[in-house]
Amino acid sequence: MTPIRQLLVAAATLSTALALAGPCAADEVIDFYRGKTVRVIIGYGPGGGYDLYGRVTAEYLGRFIPGNPAVVPQNMPGAGSFAAAKYLYEAAPRDGTVLGIVAQTFPLDAAMKRDKEKVDPTEMPYIGRLTGNVDFGHGMPNARFKTFEDARAREIVVGATGGASPALLLPKALNKYAGAKFKIITGYAGSNETMLAAERGEVEMVGANGLASTMARRPEWITERKVPILYQATLKRHPLLPHVPALPELGLTDEGRAVLTAIASSADIGRAIMTTPGVPKERLAALRKAFQQMLADPDFLAKMKDRGITIEPATGEELDEIARQTMNTPKRILELTAELLKE
Repeated sequence: MTPIRQLLVAAATLSTALALAGPCAADEVIDFYRGKTVRVIIGYGPGGGYDLYGRVTAEYLGRFIPGNPAVVPQNMPGAGSFAAAKYLYEAAPRDGTVLGIVAQTFPLDAAMKRDKEKVDPTEMPYIGRLTGNVDFGHGMPNARFKTFEDARAREIVVGATGGASPALLLPKALNKYAGAKFKIITGYAGSNETMLAAERGEVEMVGANGLASTMARRPEWITERKVPILYQATLKRHPLLPHVPALPELGLTDEGRAVLTAIASSADIGRAIMTTPGVPKERLAALRKAFQQMLADPDFLAKMKDRGITIEPATGEELDEIARQTMNTPKRILELTAELLKE
């Protein structure tokens, strides 16, 4: 057989193998998920923005995963969702049956803790993003303050969760680098619990609430400016909040603005679904494909519109790159940010 003939035979053999491998891999994914239950671990308590988007995912995603498994939500609050992230990284099955939604600041949190906590976001693939998110700090309709300048002038009691969640990290950073006088009360399971605490008068302000979930549940707070909003965790002012300063604007020094910029960059991760390390690549690909199919489905989009739930998709690959970039944040900025959580 001539060399050319040998190459043609080899190419034909490879082509046949690849053609057979595709359907075979797809069948294996279908067989694996058929009859299974997939859990969506939600790193916060019921009622907040992460809970909303976690439950939406659980409600619809199973229709698009090959084999149509049942998908159920499970709340696992603690340490500003870092408890859920650690569970996904260390204890959850690594077979594609456990997904999670944790703080958008998780890659930054992990980067700051890399010497103590061996949790690496770059080993935890994102499935995709339902929406970007701008966290903002706000009072209630009867609040005695109106703008950030009020926070510089007098003490305001702020409710927060824990860990490096935005609800804690944002007011701490603004105390340190923007001259705020926030008194922070921690221990709430999520933004919903914090708002209930504000309604009871335990605190005056919610350290962080998501713009997307607020537009779904209390749009008049934004569109009619029913509550005072003191800051927004984004690099530039969101079109819905043109009157509210973005985090970097509030920094009083170059160093402060650098730290506030690093924190604000997490808005691009938003409300995103991730999975565990070690998921077989064909199942990861199937989950990512199913997620994008869900987000493009006309029925899903119509239902989200009816419920006032914002959908601004991004792919898992895009979010993985953000996580990698965050883990490479300059050490000095990470040290300064980490110091905030020790104070």
